[in-house]
Amino acid sequence: MRKKIFCVLIAVLCFTMLLTSCGETSKPGTDGQGNEKKVKVGFVFIGSGNDAGYTYAHDQARLYVEEKLGVETLYQENVSDSDNSCIAVIQSLIDQGCNVIFANSFGYMEYVHEMALAYPDVKFLHCSGYLDAENMLNYFGRMYQPRYLSGIVAGMKTETNKIGYVAAHPIAEVIRGINAFTLGVRSVNPDATVEVVWTNTWYDPATEKNAAIALLDKGCDVIAQHQDTTGPQLAAQERGKWAIGYNCDTSDIVPGSFMTAPVWNWGPYYAEQVQKVIDGTWKSENYWGGMEDGVVDLAPLTKNAPESAQEKVDEMKAKIISGEFDVFYGPIKDQSGNIKVPEGSSLTDKEMLSMDWFVEGVIGNIPQQ
Repeated sequence: MRKKIFCVLIAVLCFTMLLTSCGETSKPGTDGQGNEKKVKVGFVFIGSGNDAGYTYAHDQARLYVEEKLGVETLYQENVSDSDNSCIAVIQSLIDQGCNVIFANSFGYMEYVHEMALAYPDVKFLHCSGYLDAENMLNYFGRMYQPRYLSGIVAGMKTETNKIGYVAAHPIAEVIRGINAFTLGVRSVNPDATVEVVWTNTWYDPATEKNAAIALLDKGCDVIAQHQDTTGPQLAAQERGKWAIGYNCDTSDIVPGSFMTAPVWNWGPYYAEQVQKVIDGTWKSENYWGGMEDGVVDLAPLTKNAPESAQEKVDEMKAKIISGEFDVFYGPIKDQSGNIKVPEGSSLTDKEMLSMDWFVEGVIGNIPQQ
């Protein structure tokens, strides 16, 4: 009898251990043996963390993740997106134990996707693209919203009604930003125009600065940009003109020209995504957040900005956040004067993400890729 009871107890104990083991396998934040997962995060950057621009904003988010979550991060700067250089970098990060990878340039997209398919146990987060997988998502912010607000500042400031815009590559992201900026300009100054010069580079301080000089030579007295460095702002400062920056507040670097800038705040989003990986709740869900999330915003206006601009900016920012106003509400005309967005309508996300035309008021062409 005792032998039978003992056998039953052993069977129950084994069954209980089996259930516990199964539970530990699926428990968030643990591996198959019930040990806590170690999350290590790798970052692939198109530029340098000290560029005072685009990569700086991403690197600040990396540091934010370290501080908030206590995880280890690794990063590689100045990784070209014009070839497959990022594949070797991603491989190196994975070999060093990274199981979460952030890649911050549009041009990395196809290579990140390739690596995501090759490493299904690694989570990949790619900035500004559209390819995804079960273990890969794309993330970006509605930067066109603060670009519209910065256009209001530029439109109120210009005296020549000629505003220059130094632009990187003719992709939808950049075109959308130029259009939003121009709509902001012309909402307060219908006579102003925005002339575009393409640099075909994200990060090249000298090329960016020279493009701005060319626009200043044409009579532009305000320079805006979709570039990664302060090159265009420096050109404006040296000429005694005004600048709208990008990515982060650079008022301390170019105090003589800087008025404001559309800026990124990636930290909370990055930390949220890494925490989900730690908790075992991460899913491949593409993200396009707006000013209501705080991922994009407008830097504080400086003394260089027109005094009357703050009130108008505050008014329109509140309307954007509440949903009362959308940047691409109609009627909106293209460069040829044709109605592209009828009154009472607005562009869909799909239409904005594939934008390949300029609004009325933009001077310049969109090169064929």
